[in-house]
This record gives sequence, C-alpha cells and structure tokens, in this order.
Amino acid sequence: MQLLLLSNSRSPDGSYLTHAVAPLRALAGERRRTLFVPFAAVTNSWDDYTANVANSLAALEWEFTGAHTVDADAAGLYELILVGGGNTFQLVAECRRRGWLQAIAERVRAGTPYAGWSAGANLACPTLCTTNDMPIVDPGGFDALGLVGFQINPHYNNALPPGHQGETRNERIAEFLAANTAATVVGLPEGDWLAGDGARMTFHGPHTGYVFRQGKAPEEVREGMAIG
Repeated sequence: MQLLLLSNSRSPDGSYLTHAVAPLRALAGERRRTLFVPFAAVTNSWDDYTANVANSLAALEWEFTGAHTVDADAAGLYELILVGGGNTFQLVAECRRRGWLQAIAERVRAGTPYAGWSAGANLACPTLCTTNDMPIVDPGGFDALGLVGFQINPHYNNALPPGHQGETRNERIAEFLAANTAATVVGLPEGDWLAGDGARMTFHGPHTGYVFRQGKAPEEVREGMAIG
C-alpha cells in the first residue's frame, strides 16, 4: 500500500493544502486520475468541496472526480484516492451506505495510493473512535478502513485554555485506551503527516507528535521516525 495521512488541510496563515502539495506529488508520481471523496463536508456542497480541492491542487494537474457522482463499482477507474476532512461520522456513514468502504479498501490494498487529511486520515484507521468530531449522524458502526494498525488523533494539541475545566486531549486519549487497552494512538499535530505502506509508517513535519499506549508514558516522535 501507499498511504499519506495528514493532520489537517489549512495552514496557520490560512492557505489551503499548501503544505500537502509536495508529499501529494511524491505519492502520486505520474498518476493523474483522482477520485476525491467529499462526504465529510457538512455545511458546503460536495460539488463545491471537490471543485475547491481541485483548484487548490491545480499545480499537480490531476483529473478530479467526486465520489458522489459515480458508483463504488467504478473505483478501479482511478489511479489515486483522496479523502477530504470534515466530519468523520458523516464520512463513514456515507462511505458505508454507498459501498465505498469496501471498494476503497480493496483498491488501496491492491496498490492504488491513498491520501487523506483530518477525517480522511481517521478513515484509514481501524475505527473512527479517535476523531475530534461530534457524532452528528449514525455511522452504522465505528469500523473504518483498517489500512493502518493504529489510531490517529488529528489536529492533536494538548493545550488547555486558562479557566477551562474540560478534559485535555491527553485525558481523552487515556479514556479511549482504558476502554481499548490493546490500541495505539498517534497524536498528529497540525502541519504533520504520516507516510508509508501501512505496516511501516514514517512521521513527517515540523512539530513533535506523540504515540500513546495504555499504561505507558506518551512517546515523542519527530521527523523521519517510524511508527508501527
């Protein structure tokens, strides 16, 4: 498999997918025919989402088709699969309902490169359970694609605003691990990403990430370090 799993799409300066262009180009090589999965979008249309991503990645000269415009049995027509961020529960619900969960998993395991950010990174995990999103729809089950053997928490940040009495991100992850003791969670800060073949993924980006396991202190990961 060839996977690229990004924490986020928007940079601190407001630019969209700018930090993703170089790793996306490296993933794709000469491939152009791209299936874009827009189902995580909730407050804007899937047509608009697909067009926005296509415009933002125009320098790559890819040919975009929105997954909402074709049936899942057409998955084999595409050389790349790109999954956008938004609400992970809606993404999984729509992929499941339309048959894309099975179709995407089969194509990626057969060698079609997969890239996703935020919810799209969560989709590559065994389950959606370490997303930051509200469960705005019933996803019909928490299982996702299972392309990697660990969970990702995108947009990872353990900061606690002054006076805030809610849980930190680390505490939320600790709750997940207390209920899922065999799991591993990668805290992936904004601007960072993971790349690899699923069995071995490498951490990239300017910030320090963390690997969480039940009963152990969080383990720091930095540029070039292997996960999994």
